[in-house]
Amino acid sequence: MYSISQVSEILGINPHTLRYYEKEGIITPDRSTAGVRSYTDSHIKWLNFVMKLRETEMPISDIKKYTQFYLEGPHTTKERLTLLEEHQLKIQKQIQSLVSTNDMLTYKIDTYKELIGVKKSEHNIRVLPTTIDLEKN
Repeated sequence: MYSISQVSEILGINPHTLRYYEKEGIITPDRSTAGVRSYTDSHIKWLNFVMKLRETEMPISDIKKYTQFYLEGPHTTKERLTLLEEHQLKIQKQIQSLVSTNDMLTYKIDTYKELIGVKKSEHNIRVLPTTIDLEKN
């Protein structure tokens, strides 16, 4: 069992964020008879998942929906799958946009390097592939 401060340190997030997730119904920590929150390894695993969803810009409202579906049980598997597939498609579009922007920046950097006489291959930016197959899903 972990305290709120331990979990916040493990995950690198503010204890206020954990309280917010609790208030929104995204996490339900165990409580002692005195009302002190405690978290298990399962809570930490769930919070890692939630944090990844947030890192990829899934709205709290969608995370709440996913959580509610999960809590309702296996008959909501299709709804959870749909939410995750839709989010994955958004992530793939974000990646495509970032790759395109990176390609544009690489071109601009190379242009400026040519102007000042620096060889193109001397920059340390790794050029990512420009095509992402969005049709796989």
